[in-house]
Amino acid sequence: MNGICTLGNDYVFDQLVALLNSIDVILGPEIPVCIYPFDDQTQRIADEIAKRPNVFLYDNQESINRWDQFMLSAAPERLNRSKSRLYGAHRRFCAFDGPFDKFIYLDADTLVMNSLTSVFEKLDTYDFVVYDFQFKDVSKIYNVNSPKLLEVFEQKRIDSEIFCSGFYGAKRGTFNSEQRDLLISHLQNGEAEILYGGAGEQPLINYMVMRSNLYIYNFARQLPDNAKTGCSATSKHFEEREHLLYDKGNRLTYLHYIGIPPNINQAVCAGENIDFPYRDLFLYYRYLNEPDKRPIFQNPPKNYNDAPVPNLLTRALRKLKLINQG
Repeated sequence: MNGICTLGNDYVFDQLVALLNSIDVILGPEIPVCIYPFDDQTQRIADEIAKRPNVFLYDNQESINRWDQFMLSAAPERLNRSKSRLYGAHRRFCAFDGPFDKFIYLDADTLVMNSLTSVFEKLDTYDFVVYDFQFKDVSKIYNVNSPKLLEVFEQKRIDSEIFCSGFYGAKRGTFNSEQRDLLISHLQNGEAEILYGGAGEQPLINYMVMRSNLYIYNFARQLPDNAKTGCSATSKHFEEREHLLYDKGNRLTYLHYIGIPPNINQAVCAGENIDFPYRDLFLYYRYLNEPDKRPIFQNPPKNYNDAPVPNLLTRALRKLKLINQG
C-alpha cells in the first residue's frame, strides 16, 4: 500500500489542515495519510482528523521509541527542547517502519500542487526520490569546514546527492536494525562532526541516505530545464491560476513555505494582518471546508519579517483561547 506521510503537533495545526485539504483536492480524499506525532500535543489534530477517514495519527509506540533512541544515540544535541524548536522532527523516520510500502513524506508547511504518481513510480527503480535544489547550498547540510567531510563523501556526491528533508519518497524497511547500528557507530566514531549544526534532523537524514549508499533520484537535477519547477515560497515569480502555482508555465509539484515559522500562520489565522509569500493560497486551502471562518483583515498588512511576532502571537492565541487571558 502507498500513502502520504507528514509530521505535526497542535502548534502547526493551521499548516497541517491546509496540507490535508490540498491532498484532498489534488490527490483525492481516499489516499491514506499518516501523521507522525512531533510530540504529545496532538489533541486538536485528533479532533480534526476524526472527520477525515483517510487520515490517522501514528500510534506505534515501539517504533516511536526506537527512533527517539536512535536520535539520542546519533545526534542528542538535536533533541534539546530549550535550544531546538525541531526537537521532534526526527519522528518522520518512523515512516521507514510503516505503515506504507512506498510513501511520500511532506512537511506540514507544504501544499500539494500536482499529482505525485511519478514520484511513486520512481520508487520502483530508486531507493530515495526528492525534488528540490538544496544541492546548491551544501552549508545547511554538512559542516563544510570539517576536514573529515571529504574523507567520508567524495565532492561529486556532496554536490549532487544532498536534499531538503521537507519532501521525499522512500520505502518501508530502508533502515533496518543492522543499518541503524552501523550508522550510529560511524557517527560516534567521529563522523558526527561533518553534520551542519542546525536544522533539526535534515543533516542527519542526508547523512543516513548517503552513508547507506542509497540510489537517489532528484527531479530537480534530472528533468530538462524547460520542465523542472521550483518549490520554495521564497521564489517570487510563481503564477497562480485556479489555486495552483506555475513556474514558467509548468505546474509545481508542491509548495514549501520554508522560512515562514508556524507562529506567523497562527497569528494570521487568528486575524492578524501579516503578509507572507503566497498567503492567499495558504488561506484558501486552510479554510477550504470552512470559508466562513477565514479571517477578514481590518488593518494594513505587516511583512512577516517585520512583525513583532511574540506580541501578535499572544493576542492570536488568546483569541483562540489557547492561553490564559491573564
